Amino acid sequence: MVSSIVVENVTKTFTLRYHRTFREVTVAKARGHQTSEKFNAIDDVSFTVEQGESVGLMGLNGSGKSTLLKMINGVMRPDSGTLLTRGRIAGLIATGAGFHQQLSGRDNLVLNAAILGMGERELRRKYDDIVEFAGLGRTLDAPVGFYSSGQKARLGFAVAIHVDSDIFLADEVLAVGDKPFRQKCVKKMKEIRASGRTLFYVSHSAGSVQSMCDRVLVLENGRLGFDGDVEAGIKYLHYDGDDEQEIDTEIGNDI
Repeated sequence: MVSSIVVENVTKTFTLRYHRTFREVTVAKARGHQTSEKFNAIDDVSFTVEQGESVGLMGLNGSGKSTLLKMINGVMRPDSGTLLTRGRIAGLIATGAGFHQQLSGRDNLVLNAAILGMGERELRRKYDDIVEFAGLGRTLDAPVGFYSSGQKARLGFAVAIHVDSDIFLADEVLAVGDKPFRQKCVKKMKEIRASGRTLFYVSHSAGSVQSMCDRVLVLENGRLGFDGDVEAGIKYLHYDGDDEQEIDTEIGNDI
């Protein structure tokens, strides 16, 4: 087997500052108060993802999921440890990330495609499919600054999903948008899974993880608490039987 993502003893540390202005910091120090505190958003995490695996990353808010995803994507670097990826990476790691608010959706489509490494010839070949998938109609010619979060997710996902890649990353993309768009996302991500590409999917939704993934990683306060079977991972999180699972099951049945 070929390893697609290798994470070895990775730690990412951030500094939490309690005061914003120089005056506030000075006063706090004069009174003997703490002005900042360091914490590990990711704390000594290790795992390996093989090429073609579909892995769900789950955990409560603040557990470090998005931080880990950004390091895999190369947006952030670990402070210690080793993180290696093989091949081209694409995906949607934050709604509206990389959009220029004053440019139209059409211009941002071209800009995002270039950022994700899509060449001019590839973009020309896929342009109409991206526009159709986004389903924004005439709104595509309006400035992105006027878009709702759902419309930004549509555009961002439409571009990312059409990039030829070895690893596809998705962060809660199915939590935004209406039911028909979520159905299209599920269908397209299942196509990615079937194609043999590596899928790394961050979600709170038990139903969509069950539908999309064959393995689950669970983060707890920055540490890897669970790595294994999907059903066991959901039970570990006490997510089994929640309302989101019922909603996602309904979506899955409609496809």
